[in-house]
Order: sequence, then C-alpha cells, then structure tokens
Amino acid sequence: MKHGAVVKIALVSPYDFAYFGGVTEHITHLAAQFRQRGHDVHIMAPCSAAHVPDTPAPFHRLGHPVRIPANGSVARIGMGPRLGSEVKHVMSSIPFDIVHLHEPLLPALPLSVLRASRATNIGTFHAYRRSNVAYFYAKPVLQYFFAKLHGRIAVSECARDFVAERFPGDYRIIPNGIDFPEFSQCSERMLGFDDGRLNVLFVGRLEKRKGLSDLLRAWGAVHAACPNTRLIVVGGGGGLKHYRAFLSSRHSDDITFTGEVSDEDLLRYYATADVFCAPSTGQESFGIVLLEAMAAGRPIVTTSIPGYREVVTHDREGLLVPPKNPDKLAEALIRLLSNGDLRARLGAAGRSTAEAYSWDRIAARVLDYYAETIHRRELLAALRRPRFRRVRRVASGMAHLLYR
Repeated sequence: MKHGAVVKIALVSPYDFAYFGGVTEHITHLAAQFRQRGHDVHIMAPCSAAHVPDTPAPFHRLGHPVRIPANGSVARIGMGPRLGSEVKHVMSSIPFDIVHLHEPLLPALPLSVLRASRATNIGTFHAYRRSNVAYFYAKPVLQYFFAKLHGRIAVSECARDFVAERFPGDYRIIPNGIDFPEFSQCSERMLGFDDGRLNVLFVGRLEKRKGLSDLLRAWGAVHAACPNTRLIVVGGGGGLKHYRAFLSSRHSDDITFTGEVSDEDLLRYYATADVFCAPSTGQESFGIVLLEAMAAGRPIVTTSIPGYREVVTHDREGLLVPPKNPDKLAEALIRLLSNGDLRARLGAAGRSTAEAYSWDRIAARVLDYYAETIHRRELLAALRRPRFRRVRRVASGMAHLLYR
C-alpha cells in the first residue's frame, strides 16, 4: 500500500443497513472519508428496505435480515440460502486490496466474506457484553475464521478484552468517531425550550440498559432541588408508549418525550441542553452520544461503566456516578445544575477532548493500520520463500553452535 496509491476497500457489516445504528454509522463515515482521499470503496451489508439507502460508496445488498435478540436489544443480521454464492460473485468480480469486516465473527455475512476473501482482511470488534459465552461455545468453529484476519481493531479497551478472552491476539485500539464540526458548530436552539429553564438532555433508545428508569427515579429529587429545570428525552423504541403513559399520569411539564428526531433537530437539542445525562447500566463498548454532547460543549453526567470511562474522566469532562443508583445520579445532576462555572469548565474540557475523535482523524488512523498490516503480510510472505528458508536454517544452526 504505497503512499498516494488508490486502494480497493470493502467495508462489510453484518447488520441491516436500513436501520441506523452504531456500526452502520461507523461504516458510512469511514466510506465517506476514504472516498474523499481518492480510494475505491464498496459497502457490503444486508438491507431490508425496498430501496437501498443513500450511501457514500457503491452498495452491495447481501443476505436477508433476520431479527435476533442480542445485548438487551434486537440485532438484524443478514442470512439466506444464496448468501455464499452472492458473496463469491462480488468478491470474484472486484479485486479488493482490503476487506474490512465489522463484527467479523458474527453470522453469516462476515463469515461468508472471510471464507471467500483473498485480500488483506481486517476485523473491527465493536461489542461489549457481560458474558461472552457465545464465543466460548462457538470457538471451535470461529477459530478458523479468526485466523483469516490479518489485522484486528477494537473500538475500546473493553471491546478488546471481551473478544480477546476467547480469541487472544494483537489488537489495535481505534475508537469510534464523530462528526466534530457538525456538533461543535451548531448553535441553533430548539424552539419551545429556550424559555430560561435549565435543560437536562437524554438521547438514546428507550431500552432497559440505557438507564432511563433510573434517571426518572432521580428526577423527583432533582426537580425539587432545582425547580427551574426540564428533562428532555430524545429517542424511540418499544418503551416510548410506556414512558408517555407515565408522563401523562404526572400532570407536569418538567419532562418531555420527543420520540425519534431528525439529525438536524438532534443538533438543536444538543445546543439547547445545559447538561447531558447518560445513565446507562452497562454493556456499552463506547460512548458515542457522550462525544456528541462533548463536541457541543455540554457537561456530562454519566455512569462509571467500562465503555464510558474511556471517554469521560470524572471531574474533567463530566461527573461519573455508579450505575443503577438514582440517588447518586440526582446528587451529580443537582451539583451541575447549581453551578454555572462548573458546567462551563466541564463543557470546555469536553469539547477539547472530543476533537480528537473527529472522523477525519479516525479514518487516517485506520488507513495507517491498513498500510501497516499489508506491509507486515508482505514481509511474512517474503520470509516464507525458499531462499529465506535457507537463511533461517543457517541462522538457526549458527545459534545452536553458539549457545549449546
């Protein structure tokens, strides 16, 4: 991979590209950055939508998405009886230099691509869970596919540790990124919420592991101590109807559920917030929403869980509290809402930290790792050639004579 050379890159996702999620966003941004640098990029993923979503690179629809419960949520992964032949057709028609698989050990698309690939294979591991029992039982089968990876990336230390417990090896930590200019430059506040109240913002799917129930339990104490406050909950999911029923029973306007919002409105909600709160209970490999809020200059109150501790340092960008502890969560929120100077200090530090996660910087690190992996693979291939085998035998014999 010579400097300035055009590289053919395949970015592979196991997840339904019709549903926006962390891995889908990651791949979309990498594709855009690589294309800007002149590389030939293709995206491979299943897609349930009738029309393929707008992507920054050619899209290859492979497999049919199937819903599988996973990690407190639902994963839509690609399968199908013709998946193997579809993958072989794409792989044989395009001579890729790099095949970059995200969650490379998930069924079935990444495994099919790995089996067919003759390129340099890179795997990025995103997930973190409390248990990796699935890896334990599947290891005899997955070891073959793991060995076909020439380079391994993890988005965080906890994601690395999760997979390395069953599949030891060398992993490079390259985190998720954010669109730093977009989040840092938006100053337009959301209409209807710019009325002098201090706004606490929650953004995320309304699932148990996101900890919204703990935040709602804490909110009574927060609002009693700081009555000129409002909680804004942005996000959808199966729990939205339940939470709105809860809200209607309170007969109060201090909590607002917005449901899912557009990307443009999300930027306005970040600009409207005075404090950002992410009370997740665990199983988070990385804190993308934390970085988005930090880029917007918002101080953070969040839980001290592995994936979040790699993004936020206590009393520098935000305040960390134990998970599943509404009392400590309330104390931290009250402390921030009562101290404008502290909010300003943490917000400024957060914006400075978030800049390092801008997608242009993350993409550059990934491309450097591609070049390093290709060079290492070429070097190992050269050492396997007959003339190098003779050199190794002579060197081994000399060492035996010297050190016997």
